[in-house]
Amino acid sequence: MTTRILVTGGAGFIGSHYVRTLLGPEGPGGVSVTVLDKLTYAGNPANLDEVREHPGFDFVQGDICDPELVGKLMAEHDQVVHFAAESHVDRSIDGGAEFVRTNVVGTHTLIDAAHRAGVGVFVHVSTDEVYGSINTGSWPETDPLAPNSPYSAAKASSDLIALSYHRTHGLDVRVTRCSNNYGHHHFPEKVIPLFITNLLDGKKVPLYGDGGNVRDWLHIDDHVRGIELVRTRGRAGEVYNIGGGTELSNKELTGLLLEACGADWDTSVEYVTDRKGHDRRYSVDCSKIRRELGYEPRKDFAAGLAETVSWYRDNRAWWEPLKERAAL
Repeated sequence: MTTRILVTGGAGFIGSHYVRTLLGPEGPGGVSVTVLDKLTYAGNPANLDEVREHPGFDFVQGDICDPELVGKLMAEHDQVVHFAAESHVDRSIDGGAEFVRTNVVGTHTLIDAAHRAGVGVFVHVSTDEVYGSINTGSWPETDPLAPNSPYSAAKASSDLIALSYHRTHGLDVRVTRCSNNYGHHHFPEKVIPLFITNLLDGKKVPLYGDGGNVRDWLHIDDHVRGIELVRTRGRAGEVYNIGGGTELSNKELTGLLLEACGADWDTSVEYVTDRKGHDRRYSVDCSKIRRELGYEPRKDFAAGLAETVSWYRDNRAWWEPLKERAAL
């Protein structure tokens, strides 16, 4: 029997890789996928070219805030994996209204429709940024949420809305919170693809503040595998942290990218004013997903970063038009 999965935001960076993986030769089989994506600036139909002719694939362009469309789709599907979100912190600082609309109102529209349609499993993909900042140690899933940007506050709100439908209505909601992702097909406003594409063009890269902000890096292969473990084996009403196990300061990351692109620090790095409310360090405790679901990150960071740089070097036709439109 085929499991019908609705994937929101499936034309974006992580969502499209999830879809390509599900429908690829190493996928689980026995699934069909419908992608619902509004195709805003970060949603790219080309990300789905690899699976477009797959008999189990369908695409719907639409808004997760549209209750009529969402209700119709929920009635036709067994499970949901919800990626759709506004996700760029800098944009949220400039104006948070669209982040509240998409991340909060959109998630409520989806989760309420899923409840009314009797959907079996609803996986809500979130972020470690909902925890705020941590100086030492790592956050377990039981830590309180303390978001510091309009983006992370909207994501924290969406987590709570999703989980409330499990506690109130018994809907099988499973939440994942990931660390910083990297890999191919990443929209070039985020730090790794922005720095790579700038360096490949001989441009400078902007380093916030003193470059001491620390992030844990997670390759999309490992993230997608973690999400699939949660979808297939996770428990209802639970939150699962997914990390990559490679903590680097932004300054350390910049050095690695300069080396990979053959660029010089003195001529290629420009220190810029720090981001408002810039969280100093993120670190998730992944012992729960390791213990319960057997998750382990497999992608070595050095190899993953080299593969990512090579992909952007070889796929200018994918990213150059995106940077031109966004004037990044």
